[in-house]
Amino acid sequence: MKSAVIVFPGSNCDRDAQVALQQLTGKAPAMVWHKDGVIPEGTDLVMVPGGFSYGDYLRCGAMAGNSPVIAQLKAHAARGGYVLGVCNGFQILTETGLLPGALVRNASLHFVCRPQKLSVATNTAFTSAYNGSDIVIPIAHAEGNYYADAETLDRLEGDGRVAFRYAKGENPNGAARDIAGVLSANGRVLGMMPHPERAIGGHEGGEDGIGLFKSLMAAA
Repeated sequence: MKSAVIVFPGSNCDRDAQVALQQLTGKAPAMVWHKDGVIPEGTDLVMVPGGFSYGDYLRCGAMAGNSPVIAQLKAHAARGGYVLGVCNGFQILTETGLLPGALVRNASLHFVCRPQKLSVATNTAFTSAYNGSDIVIPIAHAEGNYYADAETLDRLEGDGRVAFRYAKGENPNGAARDIAGVLSANGRVLGMMPHPERAIGGHEGGEDGIGLFKSLMAAA
């Protein structure tokens, strides 16, 4: 699987994404600076990492969503390429319109950072290796409260586009219907607040993130 990681000013999880992709795919991802605007030809997966792009100025992901690279990201998604947006990457994907809804301030008004139990809500190219089992993936965010209007939420659920939910009674941010990750209409773009790249069996503890990358490698 040929992959790329987009790097914005203020990103702080691009290195985590790079390490995870190299370790699990056996091939170093291309590190794409946002102003270069060039995603290498033949890329299967583009990862939009977490962090604080542009220092979360204006609102999370707003400025990054207008970076030069976004036109190529949209073109990649339009031709059926895979896109994984994690945390701030999820926020950027909603800002670009590649995913519906928005991420707003946690209901507690506090930053949350902890291992988080999730349920795998649907079988997709991103989740097939899990076989529907519950998993634990780290979270670290202050604006992870997923919001969309009722019609959009009903459509997402009806179309099987909710990829992950926070375990019952363990919603860390007030997200609507416990949603932790959503998919595009074609199932090729996933945005999620938890960090699978931080759960690959290394020093950080836990390895439940591996299943997501294995699923992608099987699908690509």
